[in-house]
Amino acid sequence: MKKYHLYGIGAALVDTEIEISDQELKAFGVEKGLMTLVDEPRQQELLDNLSGHLVHASLASGGSACNSIVAAAYFGAKNYYSCKVAKDEHGDFFMNDIKTAGVDADFDGEKSVGVTGKCLVLISPDAERSMNTHLGISETLSINELNEAALSDSEYFYAEGYLVTSDTGRAAAIAGREIAERNGVKTALSFSDPGMVSFFRDGLAEMLGNGVDLVFCNEAEALGWAKSESLEDAIAALKKVSKTFAITLGAKGALVFDGEHLHQIAGHKVDAIDTNGAGDMFAGAFLYAITHGHNFKKAGELASRAAAEVVSQYGPRLAGPRHRELLASLA
Repeated sequence: MKKYHLYGIGAALVDTEIEISDQELKAFGVEKGLMTLVDEPRQQELLDNLSGHLVHASLASGGSACNSIVAAAYFGAKNYYSCKVAKDEHGDFFMNDIKTAGVDADFDGEKSVGVTGKCLVLISPDAERSMNTHLGISETLSINELNEAALSDSEYFYAEGYLVTSDTGRAAAIAGREIAERNGVKTALSFSDPGMVSFFRDGLAEMLGNGVDLVFCNEAEALGWAKSESLEDAIAALKKVSKTFAITLGAKGALVFDGEHLHQIAGHKVDAIDTNGAGDMFAGAFLYAITHGHNFKKAGELASRAAAEVVSQYGPRLAGPRHRELLASLA
């Protein structure tokens, strides 16, 4: 039996959420619905101009894979997370936050001088999130942050597609996949954002290698990968790079492919106010379920319910007790 259910790798970010109008998004030159990498002065400029719109000021450890790993941990999975934080206040906060969630990491490792990454999440009236991310020291995440012993002792290796934007991060994701393959650990990758598929396709292909066990993506990312407007084409394209996959469809639910059968997962009607973290929560809940004896259909049902809960509140996390309630509904 493996020590860990999931081994994740990705950015270590501290999130701040801000309400913003579509007109303001346009005025500030922010691309709606995408993750945009920015430098620290640009991020501060946005924060200064929008400080009156702050809606979620409390600090929380963030980053796509981190959100998924923490969500799975709150459901009951035993997980390890590889990341890179600086020797600063936010770095200390980040590591303490994931430790409190029950996630293992290199808590005692030497931290470098620099700035821990931060993400401004801009929430439009339609609940769409547009992210402006300064990776900080996360940009230098590398194979040095991999823990081969922990990875080899995990059921799944999970990497976020955002790592494709960094040469060292992409190399770490590839090395992690190769370690997993050598040790019988299943491999999973999230496409993370339509921009990753559009602008870093070759890098994502490198991260996929000869194929992975599981891909997570939303409808826009799936269509972008297939270079088609047809969901059928997207399904066919994903089958070429992954044994199984999950395509989230927003309010329409999701499609999950278990290697043999394609399952339509129903959506759940909620008043969406913030889509930040919906895909991350879906992946975390799904990974928890398939590592705890549930089939893909049941996993999709839990993940769809959990994602619907997340979009009905601000922030990418649910309160601890809510995870237990969602598990009860699955049973």
